Amino acid sequence: MPYYTAIVTLLAIAFYFFLGTRVAAARGKFGVKHPAMTGNPDFERVVRVHLNTLEWLPVFLVPLGLFAGSLSDIAAAALGLVWIGGRVWYYVGYSKSVEQRVPGFAVQALTCVVLFVGAVAGIVLHMPRG
Repeated sequence: MPYYTAIVTLLAIAFYFFLGTRVAAARGKFGVKHPAMTGNPDFERVVRVHLNTLEWLPVFLVPLGLFAGSLSDIAAAALGLVWIGGRVWYYVGYSKSVEQRVPGFAVQALTCVVLFVGAVAGIVLHMPRG
């Protein structure tokens, strides 16, 4: 089992849970009642961070696991930490303004590309020849 990657996977899920708590807190802070998802731009940005993270989790988690299983647990875990860092940067930036979301988004997207390419390479390298 790729233990380091398993730990990073749990950290990513914990961060997603944390973002959910930020949405709940923002509802109270900005007076947005359930089931509304709009009404205050500051609230909407917090919601978008949470939803965008959910949208990217499969794009991140699947290649992360495949990379860890076919190439390197430690390298996958390190890239996973970079992804989480990018998501944190995205959250901090987007919470301030739409424009400030871009650097964190770029970091996490590039990390997903590296994980995807690495997963493909690892699978191809380990395919039976015959």
